[in-house]
Amino acid sequence: MNVPVFVLITNLLWSQITISEVMFDLEGSDSPNEFVEIYNYSDENIVFQNWVLIDNHSTDELIPDGFTILPSNRYAVILEGDYDGFYDDDFPEDILLIHVDDFSIGNGLGNSQDSLFLIDSTGVIISEMGWNSSIKSGYSLEKIVLDFDNTENNWKQSQDTLGTPGKTNSVASFTIDVEIDSVYIEPMSIVPLQDFDLTIRLKNEGILVASTEVFINSKLIENIDIGGPTMVRAAAKNYNDVVVITNSDQYDDLIKELNVNKGRTTLNFRQKMSEQAFSETAYYDSLISNYFNKYNKNQFPQKKTIYGNLIEKLRYGENPHQDSAIYSLKKNLDIKQIHGKKLSYNNYNDIFSALTISKSFPKNVGTVIIKHANPCGVSIKKNQINSYLSALSCDPVSAYGGIVSCNYKINKKLAIELSKIFLEVIIANGFEKDALKLLKKKKNLRLIVSCNLFLESTNSYISNFDSILIQSLDKKKFNKNDFKTVSKRKPSSEQLNNLIFAFNVCRHVKSNAIVIANYQSTLGIGSGQPSRLDSCKIAIEKMNKFRPNDFENSVAASDAFFPFVDGIEKLVQAGISAIIQPYGSIRDKEIIRFANQTNTVLVFSKTRHFKH
Repeated sequence: MNVPVFVLITNLLWSQITISEVMFDLEGSDSPNEFVEIYNYSDENIVFQNWVLIDNHSTDELIPDGFTILPSNRYAVILEGDYDGFYDDDFPEDILLIHVDDFSIGNGLGNSQDSLFLIDSTGVIISEMGWNSSIKSGYSLEKIVLDFDNTENNWKQSQDTLGTPGKTNSVASFTIDVEIDSVYIEPMSIVPLQDFDLTIRLKNEGILVASTEVFINSKLIENIDIGGPTMVRAAAKNYNDVVVITNSDQYDDLIKELNVNKGRTTLNFRQKMSEQAFSETAYYDSLISNYFNKYNKNQFPQKKTIYGNLIEKLRYGENPHQDSAIYSLKKNLDIKQIHGKKLSYNNYNDIFSALTISKSFPKNVGTVIIKHANPCGVSIKKNQINSYLSALSCDPVSAYGGIVSCNYKINKKLAIELSKIFLEVIIANGFEKDALKLLKKKKNLRLIVSCNLFLESTNSYISNFDSILIQSLDKKKFNKNDFKTVSKRKPSSEQLNNLIFAFNVCRHVKSNAIVIANYQSTLGIGSGQPSRLDSCKIAIEKMNKFRPNDFENSVAASDAFFPFVDGIEKLVQAGISAIIQPYGSIRDKEIIRFANQTNTVLVFSKTRHFKH
């Protein structure tokens, strides 16, 4: 293997976006799957619009797939115009995909020599790198430390075949061999009860071959404030004599207090400020504690701190007599209301349910209709109008007064259709100007923009009786190994795609859940029943009522196994041709036997999807 030798081009303009990986020599003949990966290591989201990528041969305009924002500490992958989906199964959910405006990056990246320049909309060179020697075919070239320069020793051939597009580079592992380099005590001679300073200097004798996360703990420790929180806590404790201000938002209240009381503060005001000060220091300590837990992969620590910033007090809770508010780990939500009256607890609950489903689909695909936190229609047809109408037709009665979430930008044609029924909320990645004008005619209709939202959460929380239930989210991505056809009849490729679609929807439906689907759209949904048989009956009833002409070759999914044959029997009698369910029932063999007797496709899944 030849080791690449890099040419560092002078006048490099340092940026917080860097080219982080290049695949320029896949095995075999030239393919449409060369890629360039970039990484945003800044603390800010970067608007990625009207940028270009230049190599030694040509200039390519970069076209993001729907989104134009590259969030902080996220990857984007630049793909060729004729990219064939080769890496789709490996891409993370939140990856920003970008295509060049023609078939190939450049005229095809050189296998032994080339240079790349990433240039923003103002013409500034954001990142540049080059190579003048080949590496092993089928492997990518990866940057070792992302926020270091592009010199030769900061790049290396990937350890993984086909590289790591959209993921942490395979060469970004590290070797640490930390030793105490020196110890200093000031003063040198100390007497009993005397304070002294102890300084310990550590040295890494290992070889740094990773991102600067190697030293993240030391950097974090350096930035942990001790004196500030201590002073705040001391002042808050002494509220009888001291008023402590911890936020600029409190200035107006303080000025008003001083004006009203002739330059003094009341005990009640000082108590109020004290409470807010202790909340502030608790919040600060929680941030540190949770960071270390995350860094050390301690998902369930001995003591769990939960914190948040007040976003707003809501109209009311689940019912008008209940108070409610929404908090966020961030200072602002990643969704933005741009029209309509104030949101309630139920609105937010439905919004989160809708977004959990729609954001699980590929970019620019997917329409979800939610009622009472349950989907009443889902479709991933590529045509936006057809997608919405298919989702709506699954249960147009339940959709009345519901929430529509579109994983794409809404145009005027779709806005016209959306205006035909009463909806509480419409969520989209954006609204075209004419569409927004039309929808804003309904003054109470809430319009939500969700283009900056990505499914980042790892845990879900339920609280009752001064206790908190915590679990990891059901975000499993399926592959072919997760399913096994156990019937004699095998599914067609179309049937299998519809089965997987229905099973994916199932995970978002309250148990017991049954989803009937065809043409990548739901036909009937049965949810939240104590009996799985009852859920089957409801799903069939919905299909027969609203989609009676689409049952041919339809499929059904169950979130858990059928405990008896009666549920599958009911589905088969309704015309269902293929069924997917998790295995694990003591009657699995009996159910397989019934499927074979009725010439029904039966697929078993390794994964159950209860949702309560």
